[in-house]
Amino acid sequence: MALRQQQELKQTQKLSPLQMQVIKLVELNSVELEDKIKQELEDNPALEEGNEELNSENSDDDFPESEDNLSEEDIVLGDYFSEEDIPDYQLNKSYRKDEPDFIEATYSDDKSLNEVLLEQIGLRQLNARDQKIAEYIIGNLDENGYLQRSLQAISDDLLFQQNLDISETKLQSILEIIQDLDPAGVGASDLQECLKLQLQRNEPTRENRLALEIISDYFEEFSRKHYDKIMRQLNISQDDLRNAINGIISLNPKPGNALGDSIEVAMSNITPDFIVESYNGEISMYLNNKNIPELKINRDFSEMLQGYAQNKESMSNDAKQAVLFMKQKVDSAKWFIDAVRQRQNTLQRTMEAIVNFQYDFFATEDETMLRPMILKDIANKTGFDISTISRVSNSKYVQTNNGVYPLKFFFSEAMQNDAGEDISSREVKVLLKECIENENPSKPLTDEQLTTLLNNKGYIIARRTVAKYREQLNIPVARLRKKI
Repeated sequence: MALRQQQELKQTQKLSPLQMQVIKLVELNSVELEDKIKQELEDNPALEEGNEELNSENSDDDFPESEDNLSEEDIVLGDYFSEEDIPDYQLNKSYRKDEPDFIEATYSDDKSLNEVLLEQIGLRQLNARDQKIAEYIIGNLDENGYLQRSLQAISDDLLFQQNLDISETKLQSILEIIQDLDPAGVGASDLQECLKLQLQRNEPTRENRLALEIISDYFEEFSRKHYDKIMRQLNISQDDLRNAINGIISLNPKPGNALGDSIEVAMSNITPDFIVESYNGEISMYLNNKNIPELKINRDFSEMLQGYAQNKESMSNDAKQAVLFMKQKVDSAKWFIDAVRQRQNTLQRTMEAIVNFQYDFFATEDETMLRPMILKDIANKTGFDISTISRVSNSKYVQTNNGVYPLKFFFSEAMQNDAGEDISSREVKVLLKECIENENPSKPLTDEQLTTLLNNKGYIIARRTVAKYREQLNIPVARLRKKI
């Protein structure tokens, strides 16, 4: 077999430390960012809290320039993670005797959630490839047992880090296997899904079925304690509701944490990343930065580095190693400070674009005023790449005058009414849900009848689309909704 040489011209651009920091920080919500900053302050002695600006004489030629319009299209993610960069989160190792026994799986105090899940997944007899995928997903769970990263981001990591091209569909199938492990609720993306996963494992009693329906279809009303509306919509008594809620509050909102909090505490502890206020038609928006400290370079570190630089000719090898160590720490601190600034700027501009796009909703908080909006719409307005908008919208929350919404709430596909105007699929779902709530329980509306009703209201929609939206709302078919 003859060997042959071949020239190939290939243009790539490696990630700089700053770019890697920005990509990672954009994905974090405000609570995770606060934790990340605390960890960075502990790990890097050249970084400290404070709002003093670096003066020009302390600046470094190697300090990267700001890249507010960072786009993933311009970079290669090969250096995003090291091969061993799979986080391992430890459980709280103490237990309170007065806490209910939430977790079905029994494990010793010295085992982490990661270890407990890896032991169980090893019993599922997965092939080597699926086992590797499952281990990586488990490694990305946070200390509460949640998977807050998107499957698309995990797919990117597996491709660039381990050369595994895994589709989101495949990742979802592996995630569902993980969600079937103990403790129940592990692998959920948010509190609502966590509670649903636990309820789906319970005995199908009337109380549990009702609790699952409340969490699936009336989670917002439940979180705001609009109990009268729930009773009215479900046509249930106060005792029925009380029994269902007792079942819900017995669940563990943090399955990865042996202590766990109550559902009420978990609901009240959602920390918004953005605050949007409306008053007399005027809308103001700002980032929730109250727990995010200002950062600066440690002055002693900076001055010592300058002193060594002026006397480098007479320095010993040990002194040179010390200088190298300090320079690495100062560079790392500068990159981190700038990455935090860029992260804040990216989130600010993205949310401003969303507020401008959905101005009518934020002025009224009427869901029917939501416009169709996809990631590309906001990418076009901000100049960011679609993947950046996706990272911003993941696991972030917005506080308004009337409540807290996940940022993903504002994205929906577009349809058209009979006047040719664009409308949001969310608007159609609201109307569809209202039609079903107002139907005769003894003669529930079929999908074909629902299609006719929506068409008569001016919404041109096919029966198969009605069926798809009904399923997305977790509403059963007509024959299963029938009540005697």
